[in-house]
Formats: sequence, C-alpha cells, structure tokens
Amino acid sequence: MNNLDESLLTPLALFSKLDRAQIRTILDLATPCRFDLGATVFEEGQEAEFFYLLLDGYVRVVRLTPEGDQVIALHIPSGHLFGIAAALGHTTYPATSVAAAECVCLSWPMKLLQEFLTTYEGLSTGVYGAVGQRVEDMNNRILELATQQVEQRVANALLRLVQQTGHKTDEGIEIGFPITRQDISEMTGSTLHTVSRLLSAWEREGTIKSTRKKIVVTDPHKLVRHST
Repeated sequence: MNNLDESLLTPLALFSKLDRAQIRTILDLATPCRFDLGATVFEEGQEAEFFYLLLDGYVRVVRLTPEGDQVIALHIPSGHLFGIAAALGHTTYPATSVAAAECVCLSWPMKLLQEFLTTYEGLSTGVYGAVGQRVEDMNNRILELATQQVEQRVANALLRLVQQTGHKTDEGIEIGFPITRQDISEMTGSTLHTVSRLLSAWEREGTIKSTRKKIVVTDPHKLVRHST
C-alpha cells in the first residue's frame, strides 16, 4: 500500500478504460522512482525484473551493435510504459534505457505484467498498441538507414523529436530535453563530424539554433525540405 493518488494515472490514455478502483489496485502495487539525467534505468541483456511507467521526462532507448557501437533506437515520452520485455516475449531487456532528462517513474515487478494484461482489457489494448507502434518506428528507422542520405536522416530525426517533444519558444520550437550532436549521430548512423557540419550549415542558414545541449528549430519548413 502507498500514498500515490489515482489522479497520477487517470489523465493517461493508457488507463482511460479503467475505473478508479482498478487504478487504485494497480497503484498500490507500484513503487515510485526517480532517475537523474543520464542515469541508466536498465541495461541491454540484464534480467528483466521490472517494468516502468514514465510519469515525467524522456527515456532514450539504446542498442549496441555487434561491433560495440551505441545506436539510439528511439525516445519514449512521458505517459508511456517501457521495459515491457515480457510483452515482447523476452526474459532479458532487449535494449538499454537511459534518462534523457530527469525522470519520474512508477515500477512494478515484471511478474505482474501478464496479470495486468489479462485482468485489465483496456490496459492490454494500450500496451499491445504501444508495442506495435514501436515496432513500426523501428522498421521506419531501418528503412531510413537503408534508403536515405545522411542529410535526410538527420533532418528526419530532428523533425521526429520536435513532433514528439517540442515546445514553442520565442526563437522557434525547442526539443524538450538535452541533446548533443553525439546523440544525433547515434540516432542516425552517421559520424559526429558529419552531424556537426550539417547542424553548423543549418544554423548559418537560419534553420536551427543550437547550443551545447539544446536545439531549437527556427524554420521547420526549411528542415522539412532537408528531409526529402
């Protein structure tokens, strides 16, 4: 039993088909947790003991290539489950999850995931929908890597982040968490040198503004042109 309030979950689409009593039952089994920026929540290949709901922040999903290079597969925004290895048929985590910003989460033992999916139909619909969306996102990423030039991949990566996390500022649309040029190179399968060259060129032409860990898209239409 804990003191978490049902209002934490009632606004989330994932729990929209559950009544307050069902949400109360789920919350009573949850453990709150926080992760600082850059903290590893779990690592690829680690035994999948827990799954998580991200209440606030962003989580970066990272894979390792056979050569040991790090590739950023996707970013998960708040309001979504992650670490749901059992729903994918895995007993270990298939990827590493890292806090892309300070994160507030709830966690549950992995053994409860199947029980939740069986008991709460509305929740199972949301979970399997999320799994399907992530598979689609990964397939799109693979297609981009196979068919697009580096400039297109970098532009598309920035456009996705703006769509998923962006918020308006006086300068334009700012990506909602700290991001470096190294991060972008790992998202797009390109070198740090190439990403730095592209971002510098786009900054000169007025498409973006960037600092050490912040990117603002000042002209989305120009960025769209770079993506095609």
